[in-house]
Amino acid sequence: MYSTKINRLIRLVVLLTITALALQPISVARADNTNGPDLPPQCVSLEIQPGNQLSFHVYARGVQMYRWNGAIWEFVAPVASLFAEENYFGEVGSHYRGPTWESKSGSLVVGRRVPGTGCSPDPNSIAWLLLEKVHTSGSGIFNSVTYIQRVNTTGGMAPTSSGSIDGEVSEVPYTAEYYFYRAQN
Repeated sequence: MYSTKINRLIRLVVLLTITALALQPISVARADNTNGPDLPPQCVSLEIQPGNQLSFHVYARGVQMYRWNGAIWEFVAPVASLFAEENYFGEVGSHYRGPTWESKSGSLVVGRRVPGTGCSPDPNSIAWLLLEKVHTSGSGIFNSVTYIQRVNTTGGMAPTSSGSIDGEVSEVPYTAEYYFYRAQN
């Protein structure tokens, strides 16, 4: 009987240890992502207004589309997939013309650039931006979003060589991180 009680106690300790270890990465992930991105000094215009808090963060991989008008490459739209993890795993939605971010569950946010904001820490990549919500719909990760930061960009710049014919489209690969904020209650 004594050995049965010890076996039960050992099983309980093992179960509690496994449960604690399983929950640890969740709390670490939240702690690492509570304040948004680290912004370099030249990017202070991207700081979020007080009264808003980080609600979601995604990694984007896709293209910036440009169209040759006979004289210059004009920006057309982004086309990107949004992922929950840095290694582009766990697709959660898409990013497209608008600019619009749409979750796989159907919630979406449409934004516009906040005037007077933006910076270019890497001159070979598209600018970092601060956008404000124009419209949201659906319940889900993009519901009630107030601001969006586009940071840590790579690529996506308009081609440097001339196009061949009017209307030619060029798709330039890019990556970025998007941080979504909501008003605090």
